[in-house]
This record gives sequence, C-alpha cells and structure tokens, in this order.
Amino acid sequence: MGIVTLEEFKKILPDRVRLLGLDIGTKTIGVASATLPVGISSPIDVINRKKMAVDGAQLSGFMREYDCKALVVGWPLNVDGTEGPRCQGVRDVMLELFKHIPDVPAVFYDERFSTHKAEKFMIDAVDYSRAKRGKIVDKMAAQIILQEFLEAEMGVSRTYPD
Repeated sequence: MGIVTLEEFKKILPDRVRLLGLDIGTKTIGVASATLPVGISSPIDVINRKKMAVDGAQLSGFMREYDCKALVVGWPLNVDGTEGPRCQGVRDVMLELFKHIPDVPAVFYDERFSTHKAEKFMIDAVDYSRAKRGKIVDKMAAQIILQEFLEAEMGVSRTYPD
C-alpha cells in the first residue's frame, strides 16, 4: 500500500488495530507499538541498520510478532517546518522497506524534537547514563512519535484508571 495521507490513513484503519511507530535514522530504526483505541504506546526495540533486506526482514518480523497492520513513521522536518534532506532519506528507506511489507499502509508524522524529548526524559526522570541512553533513545523516540500521533491525530487522550 505504501505512504498514504493522514485522511486516507484514518479511513482505512479499523476501530481496533495495532500500529507500529518508527524513528528512522542513518544507523538505527527505533520501533514502538500501540493498540487503538487504547492508545498507549510502548517502545519495542532498535533495529541496527545493515542492508535493506535485513532491515526489511526485521521490520516484517515485528509486524507479525505484534500483529501490527499499519505504520506511523517519524517525518524529520526542519525546525521551520520545511522538508529537508533527512525527509528524502526517510522516504527512500521506506520505499525500500515496502518491498518487504507491500500491503501495509503508512503515514508520515512530524517528529521534530522527539529524540531530544526522549533524551530529556531519560536524564530528568530516569537518570540514565549516557551509555544506557544511547542504546534505547531511538525506541523511546519512536514511542514518543507514536504517542503524539495517537493524541493529536487519532483523538486518544491519556486517561488512566482510578
């Protein structure tokens, strides 16, 4: 299916669905998941990028393991909101990954500051060392991207039981 608009994405999603969130970098891909309508995202893992065939197989494995039917992909806009070379890099990676998951719809979502937010959380709230942060920051960024998408675009609010 490939990349679709936000409007198309919302139309084709069933009421109950698992989503995978991706934070694509040059060396790693952070992976997170969430279930609608519950809407709480969780970090899963980090794919250490190798060859596209290997990366695609790993992503396909996560899709099967977590029974995810759609992707939310971090879109690295410039601070001023314009697309830069990093956006083209993400687009190129997704075109290659779709060879391994051809029937999966995906939507790009603004990821500005997601890695910064993840690092800040790990320093302020959890007090992780720099070495430990480096190992998990990408999956935390994927979780933040997915959670912000759920709240801003899918109408999910963070409500917790009493």
